[in-house]
Amino acid sequence: MTVWWESLDMFLKVMWGIAIPMSTIFIIQTIMTFVGMGEHGDLSGDANVDADTQMPFHFFTFRNLVNFFLGFSWTGISFYTAIESKAWLTLLGVFVGLVLVSVVMLLLYGLSRAVQSGNIDINNAVGRTATVYFPIPPARGGTGKIQMSIQQAVREYDAIADTEQALATGRMVRVVSVVDSGILLVEPI
Repeated sequence: MTVWWESLDMFLKVMWGIAIPMSTIFIIQTIMTFVGMGEHGDLSGDANVDADTQMPFHFFTFRNLVNFFLGFSWTGISFYTAIESKAWLTLLGVFVGLVLVSVVMLLLYGLSRAVQSGNIDINNAVGRTATVYFPIPPARGGTGKIQMSIQQAVREYDAIADTEQALATGRMVRVVSVVDSGILLVEPI
């Protein structure tokens, strides 16, 4: 191994000196991401920004630093024999590093937009229509059940009504309000 290392010129020693530790860190980050450690496997914690307001990732993060130097160093190593000018090779490495950072940021941004919390806000039910699933007694005399689609999910909720007659199974109703303990007040349509 020392013979190989000593045979390299200074440019390749620098490139290998960057590529080996950055590749190791990249592998560790990738494993951390897949096992769910940290915010997207990034040690900086920059991913906690609302995706609707701005990009959830800053440009200067540890992950992006690793990605930049990965692209930079491996480009320098890969094209060392094809490009004689070290200045052009360095510029190409910088370009590839920036492209790699941009691609990874866009991929992670796209993934963060695809995530849904799964939490349903029951207040979003007000004004929506539903179907009586289990009969609702009249004059708030007890609870029945309704079934409705809310936030792209079909859910069942306990419901009461101010009607004079019970609301039978299959009857269409509209949610008027949310009363205590998440019970919905409904009216017939």
